[in-house]
Amino acid sequence: MNATASTGRLAIDQDMTIYQAEALKDELMGNVTQTQVIELDLSRVSEIDTAGIQLLMLAKRECQKQGKTLRIVAHSPRVHELMDFFNIAGFFGDPLVIPARESA
Repeated sequence: MNATASTGRLAIDQDMTIYQAEALKDELMGNVTQTQVIELDLSRVSEIDTAGIQLLMLAKRECQKQGKTLRIVAHSPRVHELMDFFNIAGFFGDPLVIPARESA
């Protein structure tokens, strides 16, 4: 297997909070070491807090250090909301569909 061409997809289907942080960190970092490109599907994350955001940022930085790519390919409404709140979508550089807001 050519590691430089490998792409892995990881779907997180649990909460990304302080309570799951340690297990999620191990899972994310394991994927960073195994593939050149990680496609991260967060569409089923129903709850995320600052610990979850920190894990995503850690994974992104580790990928950058190793010359690898981390792409978030799907965002749940809660992930989108928190990324918008912290204004960090640009840090990840992935397309993020912004819903139209209703006028008052």
